[in-house]
Amino acid sequence: MSVDEMRLRAQRFQMKARFKVVYSITIGLSICVFFGWNCIRAQEVLSRMGFGLLSVCGIYFGYQAYKWIWPSDLPPDSPVSTSIEFYRSELERRRDYSLHGWRRSGLTFCFLGLAMALAPGLIDSLHNPRLLVNTVPFFALLTVWFVAFLYLKKRGQNKLQREIDELRTFERAES
Repeated sequence: MSVDEMRLRAQRFQMKARFKVVYSITIGLSICVFFGWNCIRAQEVLSRMGFGLLSVCGIYFGYQAYKWIWPSDLPPDSPVSTSIEFYRSELERRRDYSLHGWRRSGLTFCFLGLAMALAPGLIDSLHNPRLLVNTVPFFALLTVWFVAFLYLKKRGQNKLQREIDELRTFERAES
């Protein structure tokens, strides 16, 4: 792998990371507005608190994406060793964010808010079992999403680790 190719990879990574952050912030703000609107419209206190928590989770998600994924700037005329170190450190930072995704993206609070928002409806459906059948598609989709999330997270971590290992090999070959 040539030095120019390494610099090009670092620049592509930087552009993709910035796009991902802007996308995450947009999704986070959309989630905030959607659940904020549902918080205002909710009749029951527990649902209102759940939707409010989900709304805050949307903002927190966008903030954490910016904090952990937004890459710092690499000077265009920096030496090769600095470029490689920069690229590797950004990859390691992204890997660390992914490893602690539950805490850093607020998924724990997101699921807590979801449970709070759904609890009154589920409690009401206990008196009428036909209503409980209506929740099956939602929970099936939630399960599919959860499995897909774990799979994609693991795949992304493996890809980042391969890239980091490749950079370390390249650094050793250069020295």
